Amino acid sequence: MRCRVAAFALVAGLAALPAARAADSCGATFGHGWPPATENYGTAVEGLLAGGETPRLMITRLPARGTESAVMLIEGPGGWRLRFAEADDRVMDWSGTGNGVQRQLRVDQVPAIEEVPLPAQVAERIVGSWKRLLASLPADRSAPYTDDEQWLVVLDGERVGGQVPDCDAGELLADQVKLLVEAVDESESKRARRWEQVQELLAEMDAQSLAGVGAD
Repeated sequence: MRCRVAAFALVAGLAALPAARAADSCGATFGHGWPPATENYGTAVEGLLAGGETPRLMITRLPARGTESAVMLIEGPGGWRLRFAEADDRVMDWSGTGNGVQRQLRVDQVPAIEEVPLPAQVAERIVGSWKRLLASLPADRSAPYTDDEQWLVVLDGERVGGQVPDCDAGELLADQVKLLVEAVDESESKRARRWEQVQELLAEMDAQSLAGVGAD
């Protein structure tokens, strides 16, 4: 249940948006590298949630409030695994008052982790399609700063981040993450349907580009 609640939170900001939008109507909300003032915080969250693993794909959610979470595709000797991890307590914590306010990164905790096998065909399809889409981001577009919820995406060592793009491509990314988070909390038979749905979204996403994101 906790995973499903988190899954809906990942796309809560997109739910009220129009169903169809052109990429060139999006704001410049996604770019390469770390969003400003995020690296120390993001590194702490990623390290806590990955738990020593090196995922091929890691999508980390840094909410404005509440606990941080991540979806990971991990390739290992035994095959591919899909992992969802969520901090037990919010990692970023502020304490004190007035001029004595200090930021703490609470990494001395054990996150909640759920993990299921992921068919290789599905995993490789996800990695390939996400890699193609993220490669369409202009090379000179850096991840922007925001006070709102952010995503940190690391794919085969390449990093992008920011707010989920407000366009068709961004909606397809968010819908896939929602399905993946739901899958770790379901039976094997239900997961098979989730894999089909993910691949249907990937087929739609293959026609999308982030090159127009931010064009005014």
